Amino acid sequence: MVTAFVLISVEDKRVHETVKALLQHNGVTEIHVVAGEYDMVAVIRVQDNATLANLITEKIVTAPGVERTKTLFALESHSRFDLNEIYGEQ
Repeated sequence: MVTAFVLISVEDKRVHETVKALLQHNGVTEIHVVAGEYDMVAVIRVQDNATLANLITEKIVTAPGVERTKTLFALESHSRFDLNEIYGEQ
């Protein structure tokens, strides 16, 4: 499983619209609205890099309200939970 965190800047007053649109896509497992340089963080969990690339370039950057993104890739993931069992194949 590939895990990535996509930092997203959103047009003013479109945060909730953007959240709803992003959560429609398989692989987007969480959205966190945050304070700071970016407006939200999307947690992405997919099977491979090709799926990740497609999700980011075809779905996330074109979602309503998205102005810019920055993607961070997890090199390792550690959890008290079995993430593969929870998220399985996306």
